[in-house]
Amino acid sequence: MARIAGVSVATASKALNGRRQVREETRQRVVAAAEELAFRPNALAQQLKKGRSGAIGLITHDLEGRFSIPTLLGAEDEAGSGEVSVLLCDARGDKIRERYHVQALLGRNVDGLIIVGARPDVRPSLGRLPVPVVYAYAPSEDPQDMSQVSDNVQAGVLVAEHLLSRGRRRIAVITGDETYSAARERARGAMGALVAAGVEPLDGQAFFGSWDEAWGRDGMETILGKHPDLDAVICGSDQIARGVLDTLREHDLRVPEDVAVTGHDNWGVMVEHSRPQLTSVDMNLEEVGRRAAARLFAAIQGRPSPGVEKALCKLVPRESTRGFHTLTG
Repeated sequence: MARIAGVSVATASKALNGRRQVREETRQRVVAAAEELAFRPNALAQQLKKGRSGAIGLITHDLEGRFSIPTLLGAEDEAGSGEVSVLLCDARGDKIRERYHVQALLGRNVDGLIIVGARPDVRPSLGRLPVPVVYAYAPSEDPQDMSQVSDNVQAGVLVAEHLLSRGRRRIAVITGDETYSAARERARGAMGALVAAGVEPLDGQAFFGSWDEAWGRDGMETILGKHPDLDAVICGSDQIARGVLDTLREHDLRVPEDVAVTGHDNWGVMVEHSRPQLTSVDMNLEEVGRRAAARLFAAIQGRPSPGVEKALCKLVPRESTRGFHTLTG
């Protein structure tokens, strides 16, 4: 390229890097030669000059999980937009394996790390490392760390307000394992929104159980025994909602005409194959991944942002909450 432009290699380099020592005429000649050769600067060489490798490490604890994969995709998309390589490791929920991967990635001179948890509960911090770290989906216990999660309280508010807008007033909340912060937060958001609207949740509490269809069936059976006139059910997961739909069908209750039902997770195979298709909350996990990667890149450039940041969830309405009038006053 330098030969075609009729300049030295040093001058060509200065021209391409915008140095002031090169005349505009010479710069244009070098740029024209570079375009003719479809030349691109060596990204690795540029990164090394800045003291960086141009790669980040991404450690997941659930590589096959329906929650971690969207988070990983979002992070990889953000990294790709900046021409950064991503080295992926699966810790499989093992703290020792996680530590091994951290040390191995540091040995590869990565510029930073993203740690994706298997469940959205607070997790132990890795402590101070020589590179920035962002915790995604599962936040770090250390408020000085950078964590990126979904807003589970806001998710609960979303579904409650959605049902209220459709005139539902006798609403039950059936959710998952109470040891999960996500179950507690979703229930707190939903019940808070109901109470704020002057609507008391049935039994004045959320019904906690497990995350599966069996609990959805059993929990719904118990509630129907006490409140046969209920008109809506907020479920903490799509699997629970599928079980709820089964029990309502067995009692000849129509969805949504008699009882509206919402799920959580927006798990495609669950919500789209339900009868009827299930209104659900999407946790916006790709956005969680993108934001985690963006915060990591900012930290690598000297702009860290400590603390927990929450991405807003999205409600995806489907047939399970349609077909009922909206109260107007």
